[in-house]
Amino acid sequence: MAHEAATNVLDGPDGLASVRGWQEEFYRDLHAHPELPHQENRTASNVAARLREAGLEVHEGIGGTGVVGILRHGEGPTILLRADMDALPVREQTGLPYASNQTTSDGTPVMHACGHDVHVTCLLGATTLLARAPAAWSGTLVALFQPAEETADGARGMLDDGLADLVGKVDVGMAQHVLPLPAGTVGTRTGPVLSAADSMKVTLHGRGAHGSMPQASVDPVVLAASIVMRLQTIVAREVAPGDTAVLTVGSIQAGTKSNVIPDQAVLQLNVRTYDEQTRTAVLAAIERIVRAECIASGSPQEPEFELFDRYPLTDNDPTVTDRVAAAFAAHFGEHAVELAQQSASEDFSDIPRALGTPYTYWGIGGIDPDLYRTAEQAGCISQDIPVNHSATFAPVLQPTLDTGTRALVAGALAWLHRSSATH
Repeated sequence: MAHEAATNVLDGPDGLASVRGWQEEFYRDLHAHPELPHQENRTASNVAARLREAGLEVHEGIGGTGVVGILRHGEGPTILLRADMDALPVREQTGLPYASNQTTSDGTPVMHACGHDVHVTCLLGATTLLARAPAAWSGTLVALFQPAEETADGARGMLDDGLADLVGKVDVGMAQHVLPLPAGTVGTRTGPVLSAADSMKVTLHGRGAHGSMPQASVDPVVLAASIVMRLQTIVAREVAPGDTAVLTVGSIQAGTKSNVIPDQAVLQLNVRTYDEQTRTAVLAAIERIVRAECIASGSPQEPEFELFDRYPLTDNDPTVTDRVAAAFAAHFGEHAVELAQQSASEDFSDIPRALGTPYTYWGIGGIDPDLYRTAEQAGCISQDIPVNHSATFAPVLQPTLDTGTRALVAGALAWLHRSSATH
């Protein structure tokens, strides 16, 4: 059985206890040396070295800094496990002894504020354990370390660089993310689990004038304000109550001086949705409202729209997810939970979608259980628990690394264990 295979791999003499030491050391080093999207050179080099040490066939430079390790072991399915490697332009404020003090050449601070250092470390550990236990499984393991998740183009970059030809037919894809949940828990969910995301830059054109002569202007500041207010009605009045959408105006830029009416304003928006119909409708509504308000204000020029940082919907395959969830239930017991739908976004699903592969994506907890329990009892989770992308987000080392490593091994062996490989 898959559960027995996972237990043997993880808890045997060459199991998790034998890799925990170097995993923790690797994690501290990676956390202290984060790298921004498309700059993951040191990370990729260290990943490749660890994969070679484990005996994998290693391919570097896929999509720039991506790394792929392949372990072929007899007949059976091909399973792809993915971890993202990049960090964020955030100044760390965790106070950890291994906190990042890295900056770019222009002084931009860099931090692993999203937990990708956890993902990389767990996948390296899981890959090493599976490589040491050939008697437990049969098939092909693909360990994929992806750059530039935070800019939504890392997965597509690897695909454009020939990933499909490199890995061939893949039967199942899997990935995980550390979340602000109690460490030791692992959560799965069938269907849409992460939202699709679209960012949009909207340039509005007005006619500049002296602040004392507003009658000579078409004021883009007033126009922008009208648009911001009207955009709030899209979710409130155009999205069905049973559907979900988020529309945020994150930036307004206009003008340089109090007594100068500028000639343009720039808005930056972000949209999150969970199905393509809602996604299309919301984006169309934004454009309709912006154009109508520009006409109403007498804009001398059509507005301009630019879509960027577009993330696909992460929509877990029911069959794959149910099988992995059953493996987690057997391995983690009461710590295997149902994951709530997340409003964050990911580009992982670009890879299995392009490969024609069903996939599942799950979450693991990274918050000290006692801290989480105290915040929960006080009703202060949203205030007291650090979340991804914040300067204070730092998963507890253990049991986070153990849980993520166990989840990847258990998930992979739900498909690769000997009995499933013969079906």
